[in-house]
Amino acid sequence: MSTSKHRNRVQEFKVALGEKQIDSKALQELCFSGIPFEGGIRAVCWKVSIYFEVYSQFLKEMIIQPGIAKANLGLNREDVTMEDHPLNPNPDSRWNNYFKDNEVLLQIDKDVRRLYPDMAFFQRATDYPCQLILDPQNDYETLRRRVEQTTLKAQTVNRNRSGVTNVSSPGKSLNLYPSNEYEVLPNGSEAHWEVVERILFIYAKLNPGIAYVQGMNEIVGPIYYTFATDPNDEWKEHAEADTFFCFTNLMSENRDNFIKSLDDSQCGITFKMESVYSMLKDKDMELYLKLQEQNIKPQYFTFRWLTLLLSQEFLLPDVIRIWDSLFSDQDRFHFLILVCCAMLILIRDQLLAGDFTINMRLLQDYPITDVHTILAKAKELQDHS
Repeated sequence: MSTSKHRNRVQEFKVALGEKQIDSKALQELCFSGIPFEGGIRAVCWKVSIYFEVYSQFLKEMIIQPGIAKANLGLNREDVTMEDHPLNPNPDSRWNNYFKDNEVLLQIDKDVRRLYPDMAFFQRATDYPCQLILDPQNDYETLRRRVEQTTLKAQTVNRNRSGVTNVSSPGKSLNLYPSNEYEVLPNGSEAHWEVVERILFIYAKLNPGIAYVQGMNEIVGPIYYTFATDPNDEWKEHAEADTFFCFTNLMSENRDNFIKSLDDSQCGITFKMESVYSMLKDKDMELYLKLQEQNIKPQYFTFRWLTLLLSQEFLLPDVIRIWDSLFSDQDRFHFLILVCCAMLILIRDQLLAGDFTINMRLLQDYPITDVHTILAKAKELQDHS
């Protein structure tokens, strides 16, 4: 290919990828004849072709089509049969599933609106709202409308919520949440927390065995924040799909912590919590015996540390720094246990001097804020294993 022709082709790709909303059909036609290597174009195109198309399909199947079906119910009453009616008690009825989905959605909605209340990011509008969802030509029920129409049930669902409960850090103020939790941005725009809500809802639909458990929002939040603040606009535009697949892969390793029936198995959370104390016993017998003597059980504080990957114990930039080390370690969940053990050893003098109440306060609201010190200690423990 001549140099000028090649330059023109590279430019065509840059224009196609630079659109506010990528025309996937036009891009596919360009890609079919070969993708230039320059500027990382191939990597972006492959992601668009595989990740983003697959994610768009999830959006269509799990949010848009059920929303259209609900809208059509009000418009075409003659099409409704007793077998496919909202009041049909049959557990296999798609309407029964629709209402179950609403309960899950309300749980997610309640949690994602509260993500990192001490920073404004999640309340701000994204520069790249999902055009599939917000297309003004679409007259169907979006997740936002579903929540607005069922807010009266929210308190009941919150009280009857099952699974992981009471995982929020007592050190984080509840008074920072907006007074009107259901206030949303104008039509045509959406807040970052709404994007997180959609990611978690689709994850729950695709993984019915675990669905959504309170605390997953605290794991997806830092992942989404990292991708949605990428200085490269080409990557930032696709933060939603990237977050979904990254979160899904991480949860494939971490999901056992959220499944109550596995709690006491070797892959469940109880075994991992006890592993922190087993390691502490090996590294610092005096401190281990002190915690045992005061009957401070590992589940009193390591449950949240391990399940939420320490996302509730530190400020977001520090959580992201911890995750740099965590994700790069080949045995990342063993390294997490090392980090938890390091956290205990670094406050050993205070713990040895404190009574039950003081020590519980220290462990529930961890005092050290310099995560580099913690990571250095964890690496030291790892090197001396």
